[in-house]
Parts: sequence; C-alpha cells; structure tokens
Amino acid sequence: MDIIRKINNELAITGQITPEQFSQIIADGYKSVLNLRSPDESNLLDDEKDKLELLGFFYINFPTKVEDINHQTTLEVLKIIHELPKPALIHCDNAIRSAVIAMLYIATKQGITFDKAIELTANLGLI
Repeated sequence: MDIIRKINNELAITGQITPEQFSQIIADGYKSVLNLRSPDESNLLDDEKDKLELLGFFYINFPTKVEDINHQTTLEVLKIIHELPKPALIHCDNAIRSAVIAMLYIATKQGITFDKAIELTANLGLI
C-alpha cells in the first residue's frame, strides 16, 4: 500500500490505490481521483472507476507516461485537474508521474512558464 502524500489543500499524490485505502481516502475528505495509469500496466485495481464512483468520488482516468509529457499533454491534464472537485488525489503506479503532474500544476498556477516548470521538475530528478 502506497503512502498518500498531501501536497497542499487541493492535491495529494500516491501510487496505485487499494481497496484497503478507500476508508482513509474518504476520511481525508478527497472528492475526486485522477488516475494517470494506462490500461496495459500491471497491478491495476480491477474496476477502479466503478468502485470509486460507487463511493461518491468524481473519477477520471487520463493515461500519461512521463516520457510523453509535453506542452499539449500537460495543458490537457492541467485543465482536468483545474476542473476536478477538490481536494483531489492523483495516482499512478509509484507516485512519480503523480508528483510530476502535481508539480507542473502548482508551478503553472503560480505563473511559472511550462518550460521553467519542466526544468524545475527535471532538477528534482522526476523526469
């Protein structure tokens, strides 16, 4: 089970969530879940969307690979995050993609250019 890391009052990140974490996610007040995993990845939670929506979460799956992060992909995922009910939990397999996307979201929201945000993320060794 991966640790849920709260980034700020809007976002948290984690690796693949498990049914055992559902009660924690509910108790922590998350309203939405953004899954960055692709259907072809291993160790996915079966019927994740159905299970989480049944619990009342707003759920979106936006498959994203770190190596495919570019300006267009980032704009799309940042728009999704902006529109998600907050607080939102972003997850992938090991939280690296989640961390990259959360950092890009926060940086661009603070007025940092996409290129500078990518540079800062790379400097942290995330991409």
